[in-house]
Amino acid sequence: YGHSNQLRQARAMGDYLIVGVHTDEEIAKHKGPPVFTQEERYKMVQAIKWVDEIAPGAPYVTTLETLDKYSCDFCVHGDDITLTIDGKDTYEEVKTAGRYRECKRTQGVSTTDLVGRMLLMTKAHHSNIDEDLDYRKHTDNFGKGPKGHSPWTGVSQFLQTSQKIIQFASGKEPQPGDTIIYVAGAFDLFHVGHVDFLEKVHQLAEKPYIIAGLHFDQEVNRYKGKNYPIMNIHERTLSVLACRYVSEVVIGAPYAVTADLLDHFRVTLVCHGMTEVVPDKDGSDPYEEPKRRGIFQLVDSGSNLTTDLIVQRIIKNRLEFEARNQKKEAKELAVLEAMRRLEEEKH
Repeated sequence: YGHSNQLRQARAMGDYLIVGVHTDEEIAKHKGPPVFTQEERYKMVQAIKWVDEIAPGAPYVTTLETLDKYSCDFCVHGDDITLTIDGKDTYEEVKTAGRYRECKRTQGVSTTDLVGRMLLMTKAHHSNIDEDLDYRKHTDNFGKGPKGHSPWTGVSQFLQTSQKIIQFASGKEPQPGDTIIYVAGAFDLFHVGHVDFLEKVHQLAEKPYIIAGLHFDQEVNRYKGKNYPIMNIHERTLSVLACRYVSEVVIGAPYAVTADLLDHFRVTLVCHGMTEVVPDKDGSDPYEEPKRRGIFQLVDSGSNLTTDLIVQRIIKNRLEFEARNQKKEAKELAVLEAMRRLEEEKH
């Protein structure tokens, strides 16, 4: 949702947003192994509602030639530093030409932080205990080189505001003739498996209005176990709202899809993917009511990607990721040091 927020801000600066997505090879060369394949990432970015078009296989260094190729007036990047493998600013050329704009980085989230949470597999990141020592200890060695702490690679807490939700929400009410479809789940680490499912659901109707019910953290933990969810309810809300197929989100939806819920939202159809449905606390089927009304449908997304699989990918590459993050941080700290020295020389 940090990436989505960057794309939302970029889209607001112009009329048409083209997003360049790097290949796996480019990322491996400059940053380390990507978590998702390029095909998965192309699909994921295309599913974000502020994106008009993607440019697959975009070069790691953005040049004027690339901007001209796609008839772009300027390019946008977050206010953190991106460096090539040899420590150069990747946006130097477009900055010099005055075709560069900056948007604010989303506080409280980074890919690094999420990877850290997955490697930890403790419950600390969504409990109210601030100082879980094990977590603090690990986040420290995860986002830090031996010296100092980069403001971009560190770990911090995301603070949800109503403003942020409003910025992400579509604000559209269902219209007469819309088919109101309800889907529910954890939607943790919102990924391409979720996108495939929502896209399939979206295709079920001429004018779909999809409402996604998101379960509270404790509820997700009850049926998923371990330290799920990796993302808390606020983070999951923004991630789902950023998807072009979703019209509305119920924050903290009840686990059982009740008659009240169906009537309140005037739901025409309730869909669930091919993943297992865990019974409710009392052993009942959470989809009993929609089944009784004959409005329940199983939808095969055709994707086998799950949140579990993503966590497995991360753990498999654990050592590579830890090395990558320490290297990235060392580069950022070197730049900060150089910037500080420049400032001092001026004075």
